Amino acid sequence: MAFTSVITHKSVAGNVAITYGTYVSTDDDTGGDINTNTDVCHFIKLQPTGASTQLLATSADETFPCDGKAVTVVTNANESGNWFAIGEGIGW
Repeated sequence: MAFTSVITHKSVAGNVAITYGTYVSTDDDTGGDINTNTDVCHFIKLQPTGASTQLLATSADETFPCDGKAVTVVTNANESGNWFAIGEGIGW
């Protein structure tokens, strides 16, 4: 199974799009792309959850602003967590 992410909430505040959701990395994965469903992503926050030991800091591997449809993130293998993104342009 590959890295997966899901949007669990979408909202708009003025001209800013806000989305958040969850992600899962399997034993063979150390990250992937999160589709924030925005045209441009200005900020993303990743928060690992669960009891797994974190060897590396989970982070975005992008220069912001970036394409909101494919925000590349680096995670630990077998890590689950939540993400929160702020961007512009609503892709839903």
